[in-house]
Amino acid sequence: MTRRHGLLALSLFLSAGSILSPAQTSGNLSSSLLTAARGAASQAETGHCPAALTILTRAAGHLTDRDLEKRVELDGVRCATLLQSWSQLTDFARALQRDFPRDPDALYAVVHAWSDLSTHAAEELARTAQGSIPALELDAEANEVQGRWDAAEKDYRAILKDNPRYPGIHFRLARLLLSRPNPGPDFQEQAKEELQTELRIDPSNAGAEYISGELARQMQDFPAAVEHFSKASTLDPNFGDAFLGLGMTLLSEKKYEDAVAPLETAVKLEPGNPAGHYSLATAYARTGHKEAAEREFALQQQTAQQGNAPEATSPQ
Repeated sequence: MTRRHGLLALSLFLSAGSILSPAQTSGNLSSSLLTAARGAASQAETGHCPAALTILTRAAGHLTDRDLEKRVELDGVRCATLLQSWSQLTDFARALQRDFPRDPDALYAVVHAWSDLSTHAAEELARTAQGSIPALELDAEANEVQGRWDAAEKDYRAILKDNPRYPGIHFRLARLLLSRPNPGPDFQEQAKEELQTELRIDPSNAGAEYISGELARQMQDFPAAVEHFSKASTLDPNFGDAFLGLGMTLLSEKKYEDAVAPLETAVKLEPGNPAGHYSLATAYARTGHKEAAEREFALQQQTAQQGNAPEATSPQ
């Protein structure tokens, strides 16, 4: 179909409703829409995206033919990407997720669509606000992902130079100190200081409370660990690891009865975590709930096998 024919079909589709009766309108609109959509898809697939994109946009989400609907939306993603029409690309990606949520072709296209949109937004941020705190923050995150620890720390320090009380940055510095290979001999103390600073700036940072709890637990400062894990779980009631950390710390203190409740919450929030089931099985076993302990240990084995994680031994 030529571009002229495609535009003619679109014109008929858009104007049919104004000259026909309701019954005729429905049938003719459907027919005109199918014709226009097929023509636009053919144009898109032969490299004529500028002519096709408007029709693809109007047709997407309005077709009863599922195969044609998928074709139109996939072609829309390709054309919008090629033409750098970012708002239309967003619309097509959302349409594919809505209309074909489990289709492999659709999911593949959606992955690339959101990736391209992310790249575009990052480029716009760098172009229009280079040196701003958000730009430095994004650059630091990218450096962390790539293992460029010194560059990431430099970015975070630059943010703090501009705004010493900018929320989240001391927490990220602590995370960086604990993540980088071959840290200095006092890296845990440095991380602890960064976390304490973060919590003075933002007492609602559940992540900072959680990592503080983990550091305290590793140093066997169990009362401090309990305090931090308790605060983290209060700040974020859906923070499964915080409840797990609290329960495991209470087990270390041999407070088995107290450990049951947070561990029960942990496995409800994260049923696929073998450590949660094992810790709860231990708590049940130590409090005389044999059947519950056996059930949880079976779940621990099951989830460990599913995740290819090493299995623990049965609690005593």
